[in-house]
Amino acid sequence: MKKIILFLAMCLVAFPVRADEGMWFLMFIERLNHRDMEKMGLQLTTEEIYSINNHSLKDAIVQFNGGCTAEIISKEGLVLTNHHCGYNAIAELSTAEQNYLKDGFWAKEKSAEMKPKSLYVRFFVRMDDVSKRILSKVNDKMTETERNKAIQQEMALIEKENNEGGKYTVSVRPFFQGNEYYYFVYQDYKDVRLVGTPPESLGKFGGDTDNWEWPRHTADFSMFRVYADKDGNPAEYSKANVPLQPKHYLPVSMKGVKENDFAMILGYPGRTNRWMPAGGIDQNVKFAYPAWVEGAKTGMDQMKKYMDKDATVNLQYASKYASTANYWKNRQGMIDALTKAGTAKAKFVEEAKFNKWAKKCKNKAQYGNILATINNYYEQTNLKARHDNYLMQLMRTSSYGTTPASLGNALIAYSKENEAKRMEILPKINSLIEGVYGDFYAPLEKDVLAAQLNLYSSKAGEYGLAPLVEKMKLANNGDFTADVNDAVSKSIFANKQSVEVFMKNPNVEAIANDPLYLISTDLMTKIRAKSDELAKLDDDYATAYRDLVQGLRVSKLNSVKYPDANSTLRLTYGKVRALPADDRNDATVNNYTTMEGLVKKYKAGDQEFDLPARMLELNKAKDFGEYADKNGYMPVNFLTDNDITGGNSGSPVINGKGELIGLAFDGNIEAMAGDVIFDSKLQRTINVDIRYILWIIDKYAGAKNIIDEMVIVK
Repeated sequence: MKKIILFLAMCLVAFPVRADEGMWFLMFIERLNHRDMEKMGLQLTTEEIYSINNHSLKDAIVQFNGGCTAEIISKEGLVLTNHHCGYNAIAELSTAEQNYLKDGFWAKEKSAEMKPKSLYVRFFVRMDDVSKRILSKVNDKMTETERNKAIQQEMALIEKENNEGGKYTVSVRPFFQGNEYYYFVYQDYKDVRLVGTPPESLGKFGGDTDNWEWPRHTADFSMFRVYADKDGNPAEYSKANVPLQPKHYLPVSMKGVKENDFAMILGYPGRTNRWMPAGGIDQNVKFAYPAWVEGAKTGMDQMKKYMDKDATVNLQYASKYASTANYWKNRQGMIDALTKAGTAKAKFVEEAKFNKWAKKCKNKAQYGNILATINNYYEQTNLKARHDNYLMQLMRTSSYGTTPASLGNALIAYSKENEAKRMEILPKINSLIEGVYGDFYAPLEKDVLAAQLNLYSSKAGEYGLAPLVEKMKLANNGDFTADVNDAVSKSIFANKQSVEVFMKNPNVEAIANDPLYLISTDLMTKIRAKSDELAKLDDDYATAYRDLVQGLRVSKLNSVKYPDANSTLRLTYGKVRALPADDRNDATVNNYTTMEGLVKKYKAGDQEFDLPARMLELNKAKDFGEYADKNGYMPVNFLTDNDITGGNSGSPVINGKGELIGLAFDGNIEAMAGDVIFDSKLQRTINVDIRYILWIIDKYAGAKNIIDEMVIVK
């Protein structure tokens, strides 16, 4: 036993853990992180953070609608997340007459809480390591296809063994590029209702201009509630459902923060690429991301023309526009940050050392040709990466780019059925139609498609365009406006009404010859096409990348000791930490912002920097109540050096006692390379101070009923 303890101690010395870097599995924090966390100010035991048998912090953390994080903050299932995470649900519940995005919403009683059509939260139950079990099913003689098939079969068995007859959702995920596997058990609750949201002028204050920037002054929060049946089990929406009594909820601290205070964040970071080869970084910076940025901006410009003219259209496309704009700025920031940091160059230096190690006799057979294979893959796929990103932005911003193919194929299948079968599947078809055309404005969609086809045909041709698009370009000299106008005027898929007319007399040939269906199918076929040569490149790359990661871990040439993020629950810890002094921030220390700074940014009538009259009145009167800092100012946002990424939006910032002190919502653009390489000097997490959230709920909105159900620590 002493030898084992000595070995573990030596491992911890050999692999030092940085306090601010890393997205860690909760099941390993006792061994890898707890001692460091205690030194920094953690007062909780590991059992209080992660326990299978007893309630713990992990029971208060939920994945919000599959893409963000949220936390439970009351014994009645009250959920706190970001405004931008709840954005789509808030827009869905809004109308031009009752615009909750614009004006805000606060339920004064539970009966006023509103249920969006589709919204769920996912609770994490437990996880376990199944690496040995899964990897015992594969061998080096298998092709990638054979390997993947064997792994998928074993995954399916593990998921079935642990879902308890469908009670739980079980997901087996690969880590370290397929060198390790873990399964995760979740429980989903689908009755989630809107409780409160500040107006967009507060929740999205600063808009695209301030996005990814510091200093920041944004009330990026919204509130929901989880409902369950009378026994506390997940249930579809029903008036008979009751607020969930959670296993654990977070107490809320009003003590405030200061430099070097301990801060940890639990959440569901979406994706990082800390193990990405240098060639992949180069491909993104020079080929993929520039196309993404240009394609996103093209779609945004067309959407904005119509959104600014019509309040209903603005609501319909608010969420799509916001998401597109967010990634547009993110990808440009990634280009700038990765270029400035010389990240690819640093990776090439690391890989040169690895290649030297790999060429040694004992390593050569397994690792000797890895980098040659990887670099060849990127050289052969650079133009494809550019092409695919132009085409993907067309599909993401234009419903006409994807809907005719996907809906059209469903309608073809429907048309071929007999009357009895049609009646059976009609509800699904109608649901699909409603989903497509629920938020749809044909003039906007038409202009987006034309603009995107113009861009795609002019910029992606070096790889080879979709065949029909290529043919049309030769005839129209690269201007698709007239072609798109003509196609829409003749198409079944032009709008919901034309689809409904088709449904009265379904005909396969009508769809097969539909001009929008032909264009959409052409684009979808092109993006999915994979030649035998490309398939082999992909397989060789997958094998080489997996071996590269394993080799870097074995050789100890890479200091990263945690797996890339992949939307599984992680913990990151660090401290409240300032950036260098900035004249744009009125704060004494550049780790927080104040309401005074917020009001200085105010521009009456400006779409990004307007403020409600009540906010200005309360600030003028200095009516901050008990939520003001002890030094007299009203805090708004603050900085920590936690290691987060997309998906952590809405994550709780927690102090050493397990109390909620803030809500993570953004990062700083200077460290935009953070998904690939962590910069301990620059990387910051931008958080809403919980005191500002409480002030808005209480003083601004007058929703004291919401405050009263929280446990407030003063």
